[in-house]
Amino acid sequence: MNHKPSYINEEPKNALARFRIRSRQRRARMFLDNFSLTPETRILDLGGWNGSHINAILENSPVSPSNVYVADIDERAVNEGGERFGFVPITIPEIGRLPFPDKFFDIVFCSSVIEHVTVPKEEIWTLVSGRRFRDEAQRHQNEFANEIRRLGKGYFVQAPYRWFPIETHSWLPFVSYLPRRLQVPLIQLTNRFWIKQTIPDWYLPTMRDMKYYFPDASILEERVFGVTKSLIAYQRNC
Repeated sequence: MNHKPSYINEEPKNALARFRIRSRQRRARMFLDNFSLTPETRILDLGGWNGSHINAILENSPVSPSNVYVADIDERAVNEGGERFGFVPITIPEIGRLPFPDKFFDIVFCSSVIEHVTVPKEEIWTLVSGRRFRDEAQRHQNEFANEIRRLGKGYFVQAPYRWFPIETHSWLPFVSYLPRRLQVPLIQLTNRFWIKQTIPDWYLPTMRDMKYYFPDASILEERVFGVTKSLIAYQRNC
């Protein structure tokens, strides 16, 4: 049985809210349509901050909150998830192996995280070589993907698509099309006055990247007005 998250019927307040809510609605349906959930299903929300996103998806499902693990580098956020939703909070390092045995989880859920697995934070503004940034990002993202595949019997990994016209972290049109040597100074400039500030720590995977990172996965395309907005690699846990 598929279960509908509460924000499926949430009343949006403005155009941006409608866009974000509808994106989450589509993603939630994709997740619920592709996995069978029971009270015993053990889920890792990897990079899930305080667990509010996975909670919205699962709150009408049979999954027990005690079987949902929220892992993030932000200790305060994961502890909040434990207090608010009854999830198991796990504080994790930025890099390296996670403290779980192979196939410990039935599903690893990871939404809008892998694109931030790139280079050390102190290099974000100074590393303007597109080739070096890409090579480092692809290496780290592949390591991260291998860890997801090790931990989960199944997984659901979403990343914004590079060629979507509006870059989702900055809300700037076509900025992801630019070479990094132009992206970095442009974001430094627009951070002074644009409606959304960001740091250029993201490398948005292509379809080829996702297929390489997750060779055993099926790849879904989340589309908006016929244009691919994000890519989702998933493998069922059965």
